[in-house]
Amino acid sequence: MKIAFLGGGNMANALIGGMIKRGFDAAAICVIEVDPAARERLAARYPVRLCAAPDAATRVCDTLVLAVKPQDMRAALGTLGADIGGMLVISIAAGLRLETLSRWVGGHRRIVRCMPNTPALIGMGITGLHALPEVSREERARAEQVLGAVGDVVWVDSEALLDPVTAVSGSGPAYVFWFIEQLAASGERLGLEPRTALRLALATVRGAAALAAGAAESPTVLRERVTSKGGTTEAALKVFAEERMAERLMRAVEAASLRGAALGEALGED
Repeated sequence: MKIAFLGGGNMANALIGGMIKRGFDAAAICVIEVDPAARERLAARYPVRLCAAPDAATRVCDTLVLAVKPQDMRAALGTLGADIGGMLVISIAAGLRLETLSRWVGGHRRIVRCMPNTPALIGMGITGLHALPEVSREERARAEQVLGAVGDVVWVDSEALLDPVTAVSGSGPAYVFWFIEQLAASGERLGLEPRTALRLALATVRGAAALAAGAAESPTVLRERVTSKGGTTEAALKVFAEERMAERLMRAVEAASLRGAALGEALGED
C-alpha cells in the first residue's frame, strides 16, 4: 500500500504513528499539509514524505485518507483535481456523507466513510465504517488495516447507522470524562481531598472498563455481582432508577445522533 493523507492533524498523526508501529513502511506514506507548522511537527516525529500540495509522489498512491476538517474538505479536495484516479478514498471527516464526498470528487465511488474516536490518539480507539457498494473486499480490508492501526473497527450495514455510531463512540469519550468529573466531585463533597477523589474516580473507570472488556459475562451480569442486597451499591443504583438516569442517558445519545444527521445534511448543501 502507498498511502497519502490529505491533512496532517491529530487523527492523521495517530493513524500514521499506529501504522508505523505495526510495521508499515514510513517511506510509503505521503502527507499533504498546507500549514508549515503542522508539517514541521510531523517531520519531527515520523520519517514520512511531506508536501504542501499534491505532487508526483501523491499521485501514484493507491489510498487517500481525507483528514481535514469537514468545513474545509471541499476546498481541500479541489486541490486534487483529477489526481484521485483509481485510489481508495477513506474519509475520517465527521458528518460528511458518502454521496457528498463522491459529488465533490467528480463522481468517484470507491469511498469508505469512517467515524473514529479520540482514544485512537493512544491506540485504544474504535472506528465505525461504511463503504459504497463499489468498494471491493480487498479495499475494505485495506481500510480496516489503516483504521485498525489505532484500535478496533466495526462495519455498519447502512450509512445512516454512522450517526448512532457517532453518538455512542464518537461523542462517548466526553460522556465518560463527564462521569469521571462528577464521580470525583461527589467524593470531594463527601470530604475527600480533590487529588484523592480524582485518582479514585480515574482508577475505578479504567479498571471497570478493563474488567468488562475482558470478561465473558455481560456488563449486566458484572453489575449484578457487585450489587449486594441491602448494600451500598444497591442504594446508589436505586437513586439512579428513581431519577430515571437510563432514560436520560438514552435521550442524550439520541440527541447526539439526531444532531449528527442534521450536520450531515448541512455539510452536504451546495
